[in-house]
Amino acid sequence: MPVTLISALDPFCRQAACGTLRSLRPDAVTVLHDLLENGTVLRTVFRGGRLVERAETPLEHGCLSCTVRLDVVPTVRRLLGDAADVVLGLPPSVPAGTVVEAFRRGTGPVPHIASVILACSPASLEDQLWDIHTLFESGYSPTPEDDRRPGEFLVGELAYCDTLHCSDPAFAPAASDAHLRGTLLAAEIAPHAAVVIPGETGMPGHFDHSEALARSRPGSVRIPAASSNKPFRTSVLRAARPLHPGRFRLALAELAEGNCWLRGRLWLASSPASRIALRGAGPRIWLEDTGAWLADTLPTGAPHVALGSDAALDWHDEYGDRGTVLAVTDDDVDAEHGDRGTVLAVTGDDVDAEHGARLLRRCELTGAEMARVPAPLPDPFGLPAAT
Repeated sequence: MPVTLISALDPFCRQAACGTLRSLRPDAVTVLHDLLENGTVLRTVFRGGRLVERAETPLEHGCLSCTVRLDVVPTVRRLLGDAADVVLGLPPSVPAGTVVEAFRRGTGPVPHIASVILACSPASLEDQLWDIHTLFESGYSPTPEDDRRPGEFLVGELAYCDTLHCSDPAFAPAASDAHLRGTLLAAEIAPHAAVVIPGETGMPGHFDHSEALARSRPGSVRIPAASSNKPFRTSVLRAARPLHPGRFRLALAELAEGNCWLRGRLWLASSPASRIALRGAGPRIWLEDTGAWLADTLPTGAPHVALGSDAALDWHDEYGDRGTVLAVTDDDVDAEHGDRGTVLAVTGDDVDAEHGARLLRRCELTGAEMARVPAPLPDPFGLPAAT
């Protein structure tokens, strides 16, 4: 039995996506879950557009993860075999990846995930990416402890999903230029996704779990092969030398200024043995130590091409010493260094790629700095010493 997941920030967008799928698959069972403010899960089940089940389940710990584990997953497993097709509308702000992994980790049958759809309002997308409030403060989550920002949720879902359902609320139709601008931004952020527009385009795409994980991995950089989404564009910035943490900290705000989405991986002189993932959505940027570089963990001569497209694309094949590279001279500054290096992708409105490249070059250690630094530089980001 195939299951189609629908994630959204806004319940009205989720409702519109469910309506589109019902018109395409009239025999499907539609399951909607909502977490109420008192920690109660509201579950409604429809068959052929007719309500067949409505239940409220109080949770001892009313949070989104418990909603998934204790109600969403058991409900779908209960319906396995009773329906030819299930459309699962997730509670607003629940990541689809959380549900997919809950199915895969738990006991019992694992349903076939046919498609993962992000339902969004194109006219609201840019404002939501730049929203400075938490999901709870903006009314997207009933959990006060949910301190994620709307942009953080959206870029994660845009990377993970295989389909975008684009529809603005019927009660507040957007201007055509605002709708078009948002659609172009969504296409620039998620070039891999099929686009469903009610009344204009048809069926959703197909979900590939391994591809979704690869796109969503912290530090991964995926960009459109060719973009026609003006005024939005994506530029990739690279640095072969480690970055001076102090200079990079000062440059980071300018790199991100005015850009909707910033992501990639850093080679910081303060943590030279660590692959630091950088992610930013709208006004918020966060860094994460994701562990050692592959060059520090692979045996000498081991193939790297099968270990991920990011490492394969940026690998320097003939690097010999797999120890941490920090102190080198001008003569060997371009020495091979495996997958180590900085790769950043910036998506925004008329991105100035040349300015970003200049900023990143100023952050690189000079040959003299690399030759004289005997130990990692002080860390202004407060990253943990180990992951």
